Amino acid sequence: MAAKITAKKRKPLLASETFWGYLFLLPVIIGFLVFTIFPVVMSLYYSFTNYDGVTPAKFVGLQNYIDLFTNGDFGSALWHTVYFTIGTVPLGVILAVVVAVLLNQKIRGLNLYKSAFFIPVIVSFTSIAMVWQWLYNEDFGLINSALAALGLPQPPWLTSSAWAMPSVIIMSVWKSLGFNSVILLAGVQGVSSAVYEAADIDGANVVQKFFRITLPMLKPTIMFVTIISMINSFQAFDQIYIMTKGGPGTATQVVSYLIYMNAFQYFKQGYASAMAYILFIIIFVASIIQLKISERDV
Repeated sequence: MAAKITAKKRKPLLASETFWGYLFLLPVIIGFLVFTIFPVVMSLYYSFTNYDGVTPAKFVGLQNYIDLFTNGDFGSALWHTVYFTIGTVPLGVILAVVVAVLLNQKIRGLNLYKSAFFIPVIVSFTSIAMVWQWLYNEDFGLINSALAALGLPQPPWLTSSAWAMPSVIIMSVWKSLGFNSVILLAGVQGVSSAVYEAADIDGANVVQKFFRITLPMLKPTIMFVTIISMINSFQAFDQIYIMTKGGPGTATQVVSYLIYMNAFQYFKQGYASAMAYILFIIIFVASIIQLKISERDV
């Protein structure tokens, strides 16, 4: 009996699912290339030029990078960025862990509490910063009014070089608390209840269960939140721009704000591009170090 060999018919191109898949992805790919890859490449090119946004760019080699490291402004802004990061990341993560554990308890109105903590996340940074700017007002702000009623001193929150950065840090921690808490809450809820039941049988108290079960099991989630928080803090701009404009003096002038000033106020866009790439390298290296630490500890 002769075997019948039937050739598999190839689908027309227009009937291919792969073709239509790539076709629907094409606008996204084009948008990514035009609005992300192209600006990144051009920014790298401009970092080696004296481009001012108006006149044709002239190649200056590494001069922008040399000026960057010999100019005291960048070093000062970098220190303020590190100060802001050290202030926001540890405090924000610790508070988020505490809130996540509290939200994991069986209490009445739990969903209401979750929503209350998450509301600041969905509100724009501009709106939040303007509200806190009013709260910090020396003359009629709610915080100083409460302190005056208690007979306590009222600090010049945003007009003192000593208080300005802590004030911005407090607002930033409050703004990010909801997002960090939700991420950590998911990690807490991922811990098997059988582990806690076994600990109860062994006579472990609440503190022992937290430090010997909850925290060790949360390490991967904590590292994720820490890395995301660190990246966000190094890129902080909105709250600085709205609340202090980098002041008083340069007390809150972080790298992102200095990049903005050089690019759009002083029209030194080549120099600003060089700063942006140095900031990217710092964030990238810090993220890699944290990932390596997390891989070793987890």
